Order: sequence, then structure tokens, then C-alpha cells
Amino acid sequence: MRNQHIRDTFGNIDIYLFDQMLKGTYDECEMILDAGCGTGRNIFYALSTGAVVFGVDRNPDAIAQLRSITGSFPQVNPDEHFLVASVEELPFESETFDLVISSAVLHFAENQGQFDRMLRSMWRVLKPGGYFFCRLASEIGIESLVRFIGNGRYILPDGSERFLVNQQMLLRLTSQIGGELHEPIKTTNVQNLRSMTTWCVRKARSTD
Repeated sequence: MRNQHIRDTFGNIDIYLFDQMLKGTYDECEMILDAGCGTGRNIFYALSTGAVVFGVDRNPDAIAQLRSITGSFPQVNPDEHFLVASVEELPFESETFDLVISSAVLHFAENQGQFDRMLRSMWRVLKPGGYFFCRLASEIGIESLVRFIGNGRYILPDGSERFLVNQQMLLRLTSQIGGELHEPIKTTNVQNLRSMTTWCVRKARSTD
């Protein structure tokens, strides 16, 4: 029964996003964007707390499903808050969101250029002082087991093909975009078949 209560409350949320919520990191985040939201596994708990949540995904079926099950939340207009759109061209004003979630999205970039466009787009819509939560595939811990095939993409030991990052790259990007780590970079090695890295960044506050 306890497990059912946990599932009913938090759903199938990413465990590392859940970790940040347990720590209270996002307690003051009222405007949230899930960039690449799928059917919304990472947003239902936030909706239940009264947060104003938006989501974009390229899959129209996923967005249609999400719209159909979020109409009961009074702070949401499903047709306006959940949109079919690409992450690299987010249809929102700059500095709109307190939290931007990117869970298992950036490693689908086809090349470095698309990766950079997606990252810059998400960073653009984040408010100064806002949080960027990102989970993505990396080569950390499996460097000798992956095979580079060009354009930033690799073949992983599990046979999948992904755009991979490493710690040095993430640290460099953190500095380049004007952010700071509010958690150390953490990586989960899944039996040497793939590695998933959690990258938690806070945007510098405006000095104006």
C-alpha cells in the first residue's frame, strides 16, 4: 500500500529529478518547462503542487495524450501549455521559466550544432537565478567501450547510437552559458552498457 501511495503521488518521475525535489531545490519554482516532455512523466507531481507547467515535444501523439489528462488542473490550459514543437526552437519568451527540465533529450542530437541549438534555446527561456535539470547519455566511465562515428555521436556497448558528452565538456558548457553547478556532476554506469549523467546548473542572476 505504501508503494502504491508513492506511485500515486509522484508517478514515474525521473529518480534524479525526484532527488532534487526532496532536497527542496525547486520549492520556489512556479513556472516550469519540460523540454521534450513525452507524455509527461516528470511533470505530474509539479502540477499537483499548483505549479504552472508547460511542455513541448515533437511527437503529436504524446502531446495529444498529455493534453487529454491535464485538463483537471486549474492552472493549466492544455492547448496552450503543451505544444508540438522542437527543443531548439522553443516558442516562449526569453527568461520565462524558473525551472527547465531536459530528461533524456540532448543525447538525441544529430550533431554538435543541433546539441548547441537545443541547449541555447532552453537556456534562453530560463530566468536569471533559475534552474536547469538535465539527464543525458555520456561516455563517463565507459570511454574505452564506446565507438566514435562522427558529429559527436557514438555507438554504445548496448548497440544504441547517441550524442555523448563527458565531464570536461559539461564543465566547459556550464561556464560558456553563464551558469554554475549547484550539484556535482553525477553519472550512473549501467553495467558498462551505457552511462547516464545528471547535470544540474543554475543560471547566474542579473546584475542590473
